[in-house]
Amino acid sequence: MIHHAWLWAVFTLIAAAAQTARNAMQRELTTTLGTVGATHVRFLFGFPFAVLFLIGVMMATGRSLPHPGLNYWPWLLDGAAAQILATALMLAAMGQRSFVVAYAYIKTEPVQVALFGLIFLGDTLSLPVGIAILIATAGVMVMAVRPGVRLLDDIQPVLVGIASGGMFALSAVGYRGAILSLHDPNFVLAATFTVTIGLVLQAALLSLYLALRDKAVLRAIAKAWRPSVFAGFMGAFASEFWFLAFAITTAANVRTLGLIEVLFAQLISVFIFAQKPTKREMIGIALVVIGVVVLVAIT
Repeated sequence: MIHHAWLWAVFTLIAAAAQTARNAMQRELTTTLGTVGATHVRFLFGFPFAVLFLIGVMMATGRSLPHPGLNYWPWLLDGAAAQILATALMLAAMGQRSFVVAYAYIKTEPVQVALFGLIFLGDTLSLPVGIAILIATAGVMVMAVRPGVRLLDDIQPVLVGIASGGMFALSAVGYRGAILSLHDPNFVLAATFTVTIGLVLQAALLSLYLALRDKAVLRAIAKAWRPSVFAGFMGAFASEFWFLAFAITTAANVRTLGLIEVLFAQLISVFIFAQKPTKREMIGIALVVIGVVVLVAIT
């Protein structure tokens, strides 16, 4: 039986693998739905599965829904809104000429999570954990930045990337704060409840935005419902395990170990698309693996 202290790592690995699969599906949907439409799929088709997960947890535990206090809602709104904004900034970065630079700064998220977690939740980190976070983050940046690209050549994608990473960090901290504020002894129920409410809120907000700004995208999503259903399921599945991990340990630990997603994506490119990694990518992967191994070993 897996010790409780290790569950966060198991949950994070499952979430990272599911997110890698979801990202691959969303890339396919981008060709027909556009970036905003493909992003909305994760919320619109994800929340029904989250509701089913919540019903399943309630039936398995015999418990009723949590009763969140007033302090729950600011945390939840921060998590949901920051995630939407982070995604919008990430999409903006994808439109920049120097996207590889912006991508490297987006992946400073674990460092920013550590800072925001300390400020807002009092989640302290030991020196070895901090070093592990920096090593893993450096690995991602080594993979993202290509030879001849100077990080400060174009300040706009740098700022967009840092802002996107910051919003993703605030989202993770917000969701962890919401889960902890429930003070529910059953962390599975607290995490699943928060996933569900968060996805429902995000689906409603983005649906309203598209209804007011671009109804054609909503019609395109409706026509592409078949491939969207599985992408929504994988999105809800990944979120469920991210939140389970947030319920157990700091957001910084979770998001740092979550960088293993880079390795999963690399494996897909090698074994499915037959793309050989470069030496720089191999060095970056090695740093990511070293960082996450150190992190897991000392927590």
